[in-house]
Amino acid sequence: MSLRINDTIPNLTVETDKGTFDLHDWIGDSWAILFSHPKDFTPVCTTEFGAVAQLADEWAKRGTKVIGVSVDGVEDHKNWKNDIEKVGGAPAGFPIIADDGLAVSKAFDMLPAEAYLPDGRTPNDSATVRSVFIIGPDKQLKLSMTYPMNVGRNFAEVLRALDGLQTAASRGVATPANWNVGDDVVIPATVNDEDAKAKFGSFTTVLPYLRMTKLEG
Repeated sequence: MSLRINDTIPNLTVETDKGTFDLHDWIGDSWAILFSHPKDFTPVCTTEFGAVAQLADEWAKRGTKVIGVSVDGVEDHKNWKNDIEKVGGAPAGFPIIADDGLAVSKAFDMLPAEAYLPDGRTPNDSATVRSVFIIGPDKQLKLSMTYPMNVGRNFAEVLRALDGLQTAASRGVATPANWNVGDDVVIPATVNDEDAKAKFGSFTTVLPYLRMTKLEG
């Protein structure tokens, strides 16, 4: 069964290089992002986790925890972090789940139920395990992105999407195409003009169903 937007994520018990815990307990009252990778010691994934490490202050500003998942074991994760920190030039303080049994990959619908890891496996044996999941404090899936093996993730877009989700959740608005923090936002169609004026003050009616406003504060 697919994991869809607004579904509650499975509360799996996971083993990581930072210890064993339940996902819901680890998230707590924070936002969370799960980054999946097909295998440790792979070139594109190493650059990506280096980028995640570089953004530690940005995740913290947004009250967001980050966690990785890869199909290798805890000791491999610990050794891989040396390479990640060398490439990223920053400490890799986030945990990485040891998903050698594929429980997380299957629960998050990244691999089919019948998938298994053969002896002498390569990244191609888990090629679909390359996704981003943004999860809210309510433990619900808010956004997912899946990339192919040969295209590195754009972490400016991950941050932008996180900002949009948090703004929409906290301010009761939607964000238009290419939105960044400080840009005008969309007033939901469910809010009538009178209520929109009371809540947001002035706004611009671009189309009868498209009203834009600037958020204060």
